[in-house]
Amino acid sequence: MRCDWGNTPNETYQTYHDQEWGKLNLNNQYLYEMLVLESFQSGLSWETILNKRENFRQDFIDFDYHKVAKFTDKDFATLMQDKGIIRNRRKIEAAINNAQALVKLEEKGSSFKDFLLQYISQPIINHPHTMADVPAKSELSFQLSKAMKKIGFKFVGPVTVYSFLQAVGLINDHVEECYYKYK
Repeated sequence: MRCDWGNTPNETYQTYHDQEWGKLNLNNQYLYEMLVLESFQSGLSWETILNKRENFRQDFIDFDYHKVAKFTDKDFATLMQDKGIIRNRRKIEAAINNAQALVKLEEKGSSFKDFLLQYISQPIINHPHTMADVPAKSELSFQLSKAMKKIGFKFVGPVTVYSFLQAVGLINDHVEECYYKYK
């Protein structure tokens, strides 16, 4: 038994549900990857993003935010021409900007992980009865969105932030009946 959205013939989607979603992973590079993917997902299906994930990984240099932070106008133009990713100007600009924000955070002696743990010291485990009981945003995602924007992040509204927190396992919203809720 999986959460409703994990029951799909798309193996990539199932694997993401079973092995990543709601599983704590605070590796800074992975955090950046999930932030980028969740930002690009806004207005689209998550399945679309997962199907393009390898293209994103290649274009964003395996989500090495130190390298992405140094992208030039030429790199930006190349991304805008790549049909393998979502070619949305604002989202691409945000991905580069957010890499720069992460580097600045590190220059101040912190990391993305450290920043997040100031707001969520332990993962939040909900396990609702149905996916209809899972919120799209919360007071926490509003607070974190505001704090992220204050230090320079872009395209991080409360819905995107909530989805990001689920993706990296700081919020585990697998439904109660889901076999994968603790795996």
